[in-house]
Amino acid sequence: MPDPGWNPLHGVPSYPAEHYACLADRIGRILLSRNDIVFVQAEAVVALEAVAASLARPGLSALNIVTSSYGGWFGQWLRRGGATVREIVAEPGLPIEIEAVAKALNAAPHIDVLALVHAESASGILNPLPEILALARARGIVTVVDAVASVGGHPLSVDALGIDIAVIGPQKALAGPAGISALSVSRRAWELILRDGAPRDSILSLADLKVWLDGGRRDLPGTPAPLEFFALEAALDRIEAEGLENVIARHALAASATQAGLAALGAGAWVPPAKASNLVTAVPVPETLTPASLIATAVRVGVELTEGVGTAPARLIRFNHTGPRATLQTVLSNVVAYGIALRQAGHSADISAASEAIAAAYSR
Repeated sequence: MPDPGWNPLHGVPSYPAEHYACLADRIGRILLSRNDIVFVQAEAVVALEAVAASLARPGLSALNIVTSSYGGWFGQWLRRGGATVREIVAEPGLPIEIEAVAKALNAAPHIDVLALVHAESASGILNPLPEILALARARGIVTVVDAVASVGGHPLSVDALGIDIAVIGPQKALAGPAGISALSVSRRAWELILRDGAPRDSILSLADLKVWLDGGRRDLPGTPAPLEFFALEAALDRIEAEGLENVIARHALAASATQAGLAALGAGAWVPPAKASNLVTAVPVPETLTPASLIATAVRVGVELTEGVGTAPARLIRFNHTGPRATLQTVLSNVVAYGIALRQAGHSADISAASEAIAAAYSR
């Protein structure tokens, strides 16, 4: 008779040490990068803090671009380590303007590090990454990019763009586990990390992770959680079976169909397509209504919409079409539920036209 206390999740075997390097190489191919790939055995916000903690020290000068709370935290972590931080803060919920970045770089006597988020799940915006990186590259600045909400949903070529440190989490467009994250780190970034007494013996120490690289990429430091690595492997299997280009195209289609549906509904999207994330679409709520009331109505018809994070003045509702949700069914249910919520609140909403617009987008 089976032991009633046994659970297969508790008896999962150890992840094979010789497979870690293979996983790292597969992530490198997703990022189109030959830089070193290292794992942080925690969600991506820990990896971001590890980058800041490993770079920050007195004498380091950073330009930090803030388009959400994530960027704000990164600046705090840099300051905690003694770095001098100049910040450019975008209008609530909006992407940064390239002119503001150029002005800040021209005004600064010297910048060692430039940091920004590529796509923001908080507000559904996309920052002008190639243009910003070109400015940084021309000045020899080490760049840090939070690509957690863009990898798999937008084209991202780390080497071609010249990204020195890219931070990713597989839980969004890659539809993987949230309990592990990864970094690509260039040689220039390692030089900056390892100089002048890099922090050691900490989950926030990238210098400790370099020991794994130097030791042949076998046993990871600490006690790895095998479920996370098996789940990551399964997610990479799915990505490779579908094809990364197809995964990106699926997210782009979900975004464009959502935008078309909202326009036909009579509720324009928050930003134009060129400035919008392919993973999340945001829409401003009519002045007489509240995001909470519309979200509650959507819940009653079985659809989960969410409020923008850290974008209170903009009063945004977010439509999630990330990972397995980047499908016709999800896009249609999101927009229709929002139309129902508007109607019940006394606002006009052409649900039929919205449905037709979404169907047309998926018929092309």
